[in-house]
Amino acid sequence: MEPPETLLNKKVKAYTLTEILVVLVIIGILVLLALPNLLPQITKAKSMEAKLQLEHVQTLERNYFYEHSKYSKDLTEIGFIQEKLVTDGDGGHANYRIEITNVSSSGFTGRATSVVDFNQNGAFNTWEIDQDKNLKEVTPD
Repeated sequence: MEPPETLLNKKVKAYTLTEILVVLVIIGILVLLALPNLLPQITKAKSMEAKLQLEHVQTLERNYFYEHSKYSKDLTEIGFIQEKLVTDGDGGHANYRIEITNVSSSGFTGRATSVVDFNQNGAFNTWEIDQDKNLKEVTPD
């Protein structure tokens, strides 16, 4: 067994701090190059939330109509619970605010408006659905 002094002075193979920093800089540059190509995919994935929530509202409105022979403008009356929004600051996860914008005796219009500008262009993504489940993107982001 070697004395402790020689163990401390023995060179160990390892990476230097400079080598590690160079690798991190290269990874950062690659991420910056790839990010603009990924933003449309991120927006598309987040818009799925709006579509699913509006389809749920349409189902609730249809059920409400079968029971009461009218559509409702009140989301809580039809049984829809808005998740906490990401802008609320208390751990919310929803990117879209859901509302009923128009109600008549023969139909309704539900709207999902994003609370975050996904691609920072000043336009907030908006989707609408009607009583016949016609889903359309009103304002693309």
